Amino acid sequence: MAALAGTGVRVGVNYLKHYGRRAVGAESDAATLQEDNASAVYETFSRLKGGPLKLAQMLSIDRNLLPPAYATQFSKAQYSAPPLSYPLVVRTFRRELGCEPLQIFDSFSQIASHGASIGQVHRASKAGQDYAVKVQYPGVADSLLTDIRVLKPIALQVLGLKEKDVAEYLTEIQARLLEETDYALELRRSIALSEQSAHLDNVRFTNYYPAWSTPRVLTMDWVDGMPLDKFADGPASQQERDQVGQALWDFYSHQVHALRIFHADPHPGNFLVKDAQLWVLDFGCAKELEEVFYRKQFRFLDPHLVGDRKRFEAALCDLDILLPEDQGAKRERIIALCERSVGLLACPFWGSEFDFGDPEFMRRVYQMGEENARDKNASDLQGRRGSADSVYVNRAFFGLYSLLSRLRSRVRVCLPEWIRQER
Repeated sequence: MAALAGTGVRVGVNYLKHYGRRAVGAESDAATLQEDNASAVYETFSRLKGGPLKLAQMLSIDRNLLPPAYATQFSKAQYSAPPLSYPLVVRTFRRELGCEPLQIFDSFSQIASHGASIGQVHRASKAGQDYAVKVQYPGVADSLLTDIRVLKPIALQVLGLKEKDVAEYLTEIQARLLEETDYALELRRSIALSEQSAHLDNVRFTNYYPAWSTPRVLTMDWVDGMPLDKFADGPASQQERDQVGQALWDFYSHQVHALRIFHADPHPGNFLVKDAQLWVLDFGCAKELEEVFYRKQFRFLDPHLVGDRKRFEAALCDLDILLPEDQGAKRERIIALCERSVGLLACPFWGSEFDFGDPEFMRRVYQMGEENARDKNASDLQGRRGSADSVYVNRAFFGLYSLLSRLRSRVRVCLPEWIRQER
């Protein structure tokens, strides 16, 4: 709390300097002010790690969500957070594995190769094989609940929400964040999901090593490749962009519609591209879908649902988006808003191919979000609406759309078979 308050003071001082320079006729532009403030916020979040740095990572999934300066700073949370000191890494090894890193490996980098919100990755080798060893920051699991308690009132005030209205959603987020601190769970999920998805074209997974893994240490093969965002922003050909984008689309389609458990953290740092193939690196955040909820959520992919008023209203009621107390004009506004949202967000599924390289699609998504946020008539629509299980589904698909848009990929799509059969 002291660190966050100190950051607020730094931001305030930056504003005073900015307006002070302008008052005396000196040059001071708004871009520099944004850069200074974004740097101050990210510096504090990266030092605190855990919840604050996870928040930065989540916000950075799409660079268009934030002002440019904040998007640049927060994107560092994906794979380049400031590292933990090596003696603390050694201490974690002693506690978790009963020995030091060099008692297991022939070499072990003292400086982390990658760092993120929950842990950092070190490169190691043994008998000519290279490994990526993820080491959790000490105490991050214990501090996460406190982080949430500190950040929650700030987030509620900024978003203008009441805690009772979002309690179920916060509980869902808290559960997923706590799961991310359990590397033993991540190990089991990683092995299972890798095996169940190994048949997908151009999707690759690393091997994992249970003997060198614990609830706070996770060991896998080292993979050399280009982070997905750097590949997307580079000179790749359209054929390569389409191939990687198709792999990403197929990966999510298989998880959601076949496995009913999916990778719920689709930020670029969790994917590498090597030889136009997609490598999936991190299953720390995953969401399981109960069959009943899955059917309720994904029936909105049916292109004929919106046109059938009776079925559409029933689907909204089943997912608790339309509530019994919604009547008259309010009920009509909710239905109209949902018709517009479904018509835009589900349309990638309604043909045989969708071009995410068309900037008009994501522009319309952002425009719809901005218009809804500015709608003064929408104030009475706030509160508990929709299932808490939808939180990570929405996050995953927004992240998927954002990554495919950044890749400028054209992907082959199709509706799930059960939807086609119901029609």
